[in-house]
Amino acid sequence: LSLWLPLALGVAAVAAGQSPLQRRVVRDVLEYFHGRSNVHFLFKEREVDGVIEREDPSGTFVQLRLGLAQTACRKRAPQRHCRVLESRRRPTCLACYKFDTSDVPKVLDKYHNCGPSHHLAAKEIRQRDEAECRAVEEAGKGGDTLYLPGMFAFSRGLPA
Repeated sequence: LSLWLPLALGVAAVAAGQSPLQRRVVRDVLEYFHGRSNVHFLFKEREVDGVIEREDPSGTFVQLRLGLAQTACRKRAPQRHCRVLESRRRPTCLACYKFDTSDVPKVLDKYHNCGPSHHLAAKEIRQRDEAECRAVEEAGKGGDTLYLPGMFAFSRGLPA
């Protein structure tokens, strides 16, 4: 318990400093990670770092690195209190999300990559991650969207 308490307090402190969109990205990445077939245990948020949140007329771009810690609870039988296993897997996830500007922001595009922290530091993977995140940030900017015939058809009804 004495080892777990500082981690829990640290996670609570991290969550308190996050914007609503950042918390949403963290929840979505955890859901994605737990949905993978090779993940058999529950993981908890260990740390969030490298946070970037930028707004432009097309929406809000959020990028962050989420450090995870493996717990003693199996994914299929979650419990309320899952203690973190200190010497187990500690994967890191890179997440890039672009949200639109509506009152309840919708995800325009997203990218995540989760793996061992040394895996994400490899040069080729880092370059791919950077390119994918740039593409996500450009989503919804409209300058490169094509007009296709019929896109705006039926926008007004015929007079009766």
